[in-house]
Amino acid sequence: MSQPPFYVSPEQVMKDRADFARAGIARGRSVVVLGYDEGILFVADNPSSRSLNKVSEIYDRIGFAAVGKYNEFENLRVAGIRYADLRGYSYDRSDVTARALANAYAQTLGTVFTQDQKPYEVEIVVAEVGRTAGDDRIYRLTYDGSVSDEHGCVAIGGDSDRLNEALLERWEPGQSLGSAFDLAVGVLSLRAEGEVPGTSIPLDSLEIAVLERDRPRRCFRRLTGPVGTDG
Repeated sequence: MSQPPFYVSPEQVMKDRADFARAGIARGRSVVVLGYDEGILFVADNPSSRSLNKVSEIYDRIGFAAVGKYNEFENLRVAGIRYADLRGYSYDRSDVTARALANAYAQTLGTVFTQDQKPYEVEIVVAEVGRTAGDDRIYRLTYDGSVSDEHGCVAIGGDSDRLNEALLERWEPGQSLGSAFDLAVGVLSLRAEGEVPGTSIPLDSLEIAVLERDRPRRCFRRLTGPVGTDG
């Protein structure tokens, strides 16, 4: 006698997929993206930064940061570059925006989450530096294609709720690059501490890049060595 088919409600399927994706993302080391007076700073806790980048350039004024499974977010990064190049070539370079790219990523992530056997274990940030600080854009995308427009700063990966709480308490518009870097390192160091960081992450474990507002056309630049601090 054949057994009746095993039934799982759609709600349970979606919950299981979400739990699976969140668990994978939480195991990854974090990335902080935040605005400063002359652009947008990316700082990633990434001991493998020389070979496996979490932070990359997408287009003239757009950067990309990700946590989770490297092969999955690397596929998204490459797809984003192709999307931006095609759109810029077909129309105009000014038509390539972080908002349009975030919408494209959201469609891909949402489709994978609902239709594929396994969701992407990734969380990404798409950031665009504007001509003024008020024009800067930072979008956070989660595994299910949800998009949030972040105001000035965001942390992804690891215990992101706690990191974002600490980041929002201390971030202020118009900070210098040195102050923003110190804040990012302090927040990333919370990964193993309870409140105020005890031991900062070693500099050689950090991947650092900026989108500089006043650079001609291509605004993305990687930083190596100490970042200047205030005082």
